[in-house]
Amino acid sequence: MTQTPHFSLHHDAASALAAVQTIYNQQIAHLREGLARFIAGEDTGRIQAFYPCVRIEPAPTAGSALASFDTQSAYGFVAGPGRYESTLTRPDLFAHYYREQFELLIRHHGVPLEVGLSQEPIPVHFAASEQGLAEADFDFARKQLMHMYFDAPDLAAVDDTVANGTRFYAPGEAMPLSLFSAQRVDLSLQRLRHYSGTSAECFQNFVLFTNYQFYVEEFVRMGLAQMQDPASPYIAFIEPGNRVTWREGYTPPAGHLYPANSRSGRHSGGATGRLPQMPAYHLVREGNQGISLINIGVGPANAKNITDHIAVLRPHAWIMVGHCAGLQNSQKLGDYVLAHGYIRDDHVLDDDLPVWVPIPALAEVQLALEQAVAEVAGVQGVALKSVMRTGSVASTDNRNWELLDHRIPLQRFRQGRAIALDMESATIATNGYRFRVPYGTLLCVSDKPLHGELKLPGMADQFYRGRVLQHLQIGIKAIEILQVQEAVRLHSRKLRSHADVAFR
Repeated sequence: MTQTPHFSLHHDAASALAAVQTIYNQQIAHLREGLARFIAGEDTGRIQAFYPCVRIEPAPTAGSALASFDTQSAYGFVAGPGRYESTLTRPDLFAHYYREQFELLIRHHGVPLEVGLSQEPIPVHFAASEQGLAEADFDFARKQLMHMYFDAPDLAAVDDTVANGTRFYAPGEAMPLSLFSAQRVDLSLQRLRHYSGTSAECFQNFVLFTNYQFYVEEFVRMGLAQMQDPASPYIAFIEPGNRVTWREGYTPPAGHLYPANSRSGRHSGGATGRLPQMPAYHLVREGNQGISLINIGVGPANAKNITDHIAVLRPHAWIMVGHCAGLQNSQKLGDYVLAHGYIRDDHVLDDDLPVWVPIPALAEVQLALEQAVAEVAGVQGVALKSVMRTGSVASTDNRNWELLDHRIPLQRFRQGRAIALDMESATIATNGYRFRVPYGTLLCVSDKPLHGELKLPGMADQFYRGRVLQHLQIGIKAIEILQVQEAVRLHSRKLRSHADVAFR
């Protein structure tokens, strides 16, 4: 398919979105048709397709320049005159998100958007079916020839230099509208399915992370119970393998993106077999305003991995609800810890965000978590301090930190005023900061190693029985509090840098 330099002009967001959809669908159809011919043994020659691109070039006028001084907006405008553009993918999945960004750009700058073909090729791997090329029926030798006929993913197009603030631009080079290129987004959509066992379409705008299976079991029980209630605000519950249970009495709308063969009140979809590395479960609301729960397991590597990919979905908030070691003698097993600062001993993000960068607490999320603890635990005012403490959380990449010379960690904990220690919270918060996703942490004390209360099976069982359900209910209540807030309030200026990208 021959590229053309033509870009169409669009004065309204709906028209621009329709143009993006048309280009993307045409290019994907061309690529899939070529792939089918290649698999059939045909000598297709070189086959290329390209992502759609959206562009804006504000005029150097006073009105357009003032958009960057709009004190009510955190996003939706560019920093000044010049050319700004980004490649786009999956306009079916991101239709609402793209429309919002387009509307804000047109409103703030008063100039049309330009939509056309980019020069960024679509890798054939991202155009293949849900099962991917691995299940395609052609021999190994022919697979080896694919790079001669089709484009493969390009590492130069999937780095995070824009998000990290380390990207430099040559004079006259177009600056980005979004944090991620289309290839970067497509890569993450594929990896989300691989690691979570559910398709990207299933993910909701509010995400809970946990590091214990007990939370998952309670979430599944609660989610399936919601599906038996015709008055529930949630319309579906999705488990690994894209198994969907629709709410009793609910009729799925035509054209929904969730797996197709599902019925009201019944399981359907694929069987999971072996659980994926970080299984995800989704309580679905209209407009993807529900809750996704992901068991990230143990360790900062998993926490970074999954948040690297969920970030491309542009969620409204993600919150860590897991277990931690209490470091203060005044804490009891089962007490809650609301993190207002982080000591980064996880090391997995040091190359992306220097450790000297502070990771601040976000007032909107903090207040929601505090209110949720008060409501679910039934305590108010000063009494709240009897079950919850606010302070710094240290995250380490060494699960057996207790075996170190105890003077080393103790000194760091004292200097950082740490009141709790885990392995994931700082990573999740740091990636939230890095990717401009509102974040928060509410942990529950499961052991006190500095005071002789180690995490042993007998002690843990008693703790789990008394606190797991309540802790999960607090996390869900906090999200329900955040759900009623406007997205613009959550995605505040606190997460935005100087001359940041226009897209949220």
